Amino acid sequence: MTVRGSCCIVALLGLFGCSVGPDYQRPPVDAVAAWDGPAVDQAWPSESWWRGFQVGDLDALMQEAKQANFDLQVAVARLKQANAAAVIAGAPLLPSLAASGSGERIRQQPSYKSGTNIYSAGLIASYQLDFWGALADQAEAARLTAAASQFDRETAELSVQSAVADSYFSLLSLNERIALAEENIRAATGVLDAYQARFEVGIASQLDLAQQQNVLEEQRAALPPLLEQQRQSRDALAVLVGRLPEQVSAPSGHLAAVRLPAIISGMPSGLLARRPDVQSAEAQLRASHQNVKAAIAALFPNISLTAQGGGLSGALSGLFQPAGAFYALSGSLSQPIFKNGALQAGIDLAQGQKDQQWATYRKTVVSAFADAEDALIAVEMERRRETAEDAAVATARQAYDIAQDQLRYGTIDILTVLNTQRSLFQAEDSLAQARLTHVQAVISLFIALGGGWQGPEEG
Repeated sequence: MTVRGSCCIVALLGLFGCSVGPDYQRPPVDAVAAWDGPAVDQAWPSESWWRGFQVGDLDALMQEAKQANFDLQVAVARLKQANAAAVIAGAPLLPSLAASGSGERIRQQPSYKSGTNIYSAGLIASYQLDFWGALADQAEAARLTAAASQFDRETAELSVQSAVADSYFSLLSLNERIALAEENIRAATGVLDAYQARFEVGIASQLDLAQQQNVLEEQRAALPPLLEQQRQSRDALAVLVGRLPEQVSAPSGHLAAVRLPAIISGMPSGLLARRPDVQSAEAQLRASHQNVKAAIAALFPNISLTAQGGGLSGALSGLFQPAGAFYALSGSLSQPIFKNGALQAGIDLAQGQKDQQWATYRKTVVSAFADAEDALIAVEMERRRETAEDAAVATARQAYDIAQDQLRYGTIDILTVLNTQRSLFQAEDSLAQARLTHVQAVISLFIALGGGWQGPEEG
């Protein structure tokens, strides 16, 4: 029988391999029929979900972070390792082929003046029959682990996108709050000047001046922390895009000018196929299931086949001549008998790891439902809060304008003026913060739903 024929037989035998152990079944998860929150549109968002805010600077930062973020680079490196491990794990499923060659000169006593030259060259093919599917299960487990690493990379990218958006909009909000603080300082200074003029003509007291001076100093004291937060947010954004803080400038503009995207989501039944962390958890569960099957297969015999062929000659010129050809076939079978409980312990270990992944998967799914519902409620509540804060600013502004008019005619006391000032300043700052929390709630909703995804008709 030739080496070629032997390889054909090996390939044929490999077709009869079977896998032992139970088949994988997805753990049951109770899914709710509808969200416990406001009704939402059944639309499919774009993968570039942040573009719904219609801010060009943000899109550029997202693209930069995708290329330069350090956490994403770590995730990509891990994915590369997992893919390589999958290739290594799948290699035993195919026959291996090795080439060999040697040359030897033998001299004998007493003269050592004459000797014999022996040259050999050959190919060695070996293959382990995967009758019980152990090798296939191990290769599938490695492939699923690599798939989990891919989903982990997508999860990391989603986290980076969320952080970039949050830092960017925080900077826009701080721009607005800093501008308000500076405007409030100018307004408080104007009121102080008015009281100074009244004091000089004897219609205001030193107490009036001191109280208004206190308001002015409070407004001045509110500005440095905002400037500090602005610098910190800018530095955080720089790290996210892989640059030094000095290489990144804070964006211009205010958050009030940003258009919020329409709120879109799918039903809970579709959430499982969207969030990368859910997909990663299931891939890891399936990988652990394959490891259990491979551990069970270790209880059964192993069969290996080896074929060797080549040439043997006393001269290089005759190495590949028909007279020097040789071939050999061999097979081996091994059956575990006693390993002091190691094989059963291997099954128990793999089963314990599967149980852990089973619980992790169910927790991930349940958490995904909770995250999405919490985010939907947060968007609605923060929208209501922003509307209420906007109304509060309007009424505070009206009261402040009335107080300013009465101040000019001297028909109002200092406490009323101070109260309207403080109310307006606080209302404006609260509105700016409410805008930011509303935007952050929208970002959290996109993240809870898995960011961008494809609809079934696009898959």
